[in-house]
Amino acid sequence: MAALTDTFTLHNGNTIPKIGFGTWQIPDGAEAYDATAAALNAGYRHIDTARVYGNEPSVGRAVRDSGIARDELFITTKLPAEVKDYDGARASFDVTMAALDLDYVDLYLIHAPWPWSDMGSDHREGNKQAWRALEEIFGAGGSRAIGVSNFQVDDLQSLLTSATVTPHANQIRYFVGYTQNDVVEFCAEHNILVEGYSPLATGAILDNEDVTAIAAKYDRSVAQLCIRYVLQNGILPLPKTTNASRMTENADVDFEIADDDMATLDALTDTES
Repeated sequence: MAALTDTFTLHNGNTIPKIGFGTWQIPDGAEAYDATAAALNAGYRHIDTARVYGNEPSVGRAVRDSGIARDELFITTKLPAEVKDYDGARASFDVTMAALDLDYVDLYLIHAPWPWSDMGSDHREGNKQAWRALEEIFGAGGSRAIGVSNFQVDDLQSLLTSATVTPHANQIRYFVGYTQNDVVEFCAEHNILVEGYSPLATGAILDNEDVTAIAAKYDRSVAQLCIRYVLQNGILPLPKTTNASRMTENADVDFEIADDDMATLDALTDTES
């Protein structure tokens, strides 16, 4: 499955596998360990976690136990959204690295521009301070790349006023019917890779009649069509499942959606209902 071995190239020259395995809402312990191990066994080489997920210890253990050379893997984790200061960001990274028990991570992201408990609040100055810590972590090799998550255009513009390193990636919610085109266009202008989480709209899209009809044309599942759609738009999808057969299905996307079908999918709205 080429999608698991194909890569995007970040603006620092590092490569990142085109499909990542997401671990959001997979509890620490046997469930996170087994899911990560199964994903690695299925051929995934890009694993996405976060400190707030609480599963870094199990994800890290599965990575270490896999026997796969570290330089063949791409591990992403995230600074908690509540941390909006330099010292807090440095300290949180140390906690994360102790939990993962890895020598470095490949991508470290600010999880959101505001605390989850106060979405939409203005923390631009705090983000600048946290970003300064990430720049130092990157410079010291603790993370091979750094970026942000859930940042809108104004959040990115603010960060870039003081950044000495442009974010390598912005991980946002992205799926058929919800594509955040303004953010994608801004990121393209600044050579920031866009990663799309919830490419299946957290499962809501699976029963959408329009999407189902197009998937049937290609003799593919709705999940495969949705993941292919994200890839075909130049976005890196992060599907999540604990089912080993679905992990394989989600990566079996070596087909092409025709332009007219892409246009139909682009025009869809309200795919979450």
